[in-house]
Amino acid sequence: MKVLITGGAGYLGSTMAEYFLRKQYEVTVLDNLMYKQLSLLHLFKHEKFKFVQGDVRNTELLKELVTTHDIVIPLAAIVGMPACKSNPELTVDVNYKQIKNIVDWLSNDQKLIIPNTNSQYGSSDSIITEDSPFKPLSLYAQTKCDAEQYVLDKSNGIVLRLATVFGVSPRMRQDLLVNDFVYKSVTDGYLVLFEANFKRNYIHVQDIAQTFLFMVSNYNICNHNVYNVGLSDANLSKLELANKIKEHVPSLVIKQDEFKEDFDKRNYIVSNQKLENLGWRPSFSLDYGIQQLISAYQMTINHNNRNFTNL
Repeated sequence: MKVLITGGAGYLGSTMAEYFLRKQYEVTVLDNLMYKQLSLLHLFKHEKFKFVQGDVRNTELLKELVTTHDIVIPLAAIVGMPACKSNPELTVDVNYKQIKNIVDWLSNDQKLIIPNTNSQYGSSDSIITEDSPFKPLSLYAQTKCDAEQYVLDKSNGIVLRLATVFGVSPRMRQDLLVNDFVYKSVTDGYLVLFEANFKRNYIHVQDIAQTFLFMVSNYNICNHNVYNVGLSDANLSKLELANKIKEHVPSLVIKQDEFKEDFDKRNYIVSNQKLENLGWRPSFSLDYGIQQLISAYQMTINHNNRNFTNL
């Protein structure tokens, strides 16, 4: 089967593409390489890999690719509040209109799996399930919610609401919370936490790749549905996360100081029970990811940090 991954040279896609190739899928990646990343070079050894440099706003190109692939995974996105706020028109075009176009072109025998984010939940005292209300506080979260709703309204597609992602990828991102905390722990030796008791859920990037494969295999069961994807034993506050990292970096100094606030006030505990009820289980723990990051940062520590961020 032929898989199209838009934005496939990014943090998730550069990991996911390799997983699909290992399973003998034909993989096409469409990416405009806006961060000048070289994250897919290791995949050109695969005969079933194809790279197309282009923009998802090029509707003629996108339609040609969508209609000639069996599975479509649109990862291309403008991610995070600062990036979206700086270019709202681009954000809507990529985060929402791309998905709308893909859905409109999709036939009933094709498969569509899109990522959403837990950030649309905002803050909640109740345990978050797939039925919990959205509280999008940023353009990023709003466009992702709008895209999800369009998919569900059209009845062919699966939506995965991803926890905060961590771990090593061919296209590293140090601006993600776990990755950032581990990097600062290794390089600075201390962490200064604001809103230290705010909780969120986490998931390893390799587990996300495996979840998309799981959805392809169980598409008929999961179609027209939405699933939270995270580590059920990793609903942690920032302080709990910092203390977990300290187990691996014993010299780490942790200080709390309310010097700023999160814009979107993310603070919630997420249930992943719906997905687990299907037999899905994660393979990579938070401890594994922290140790993996500590080892990997020995390689990247002397590089310009701007190579490893979307901010």
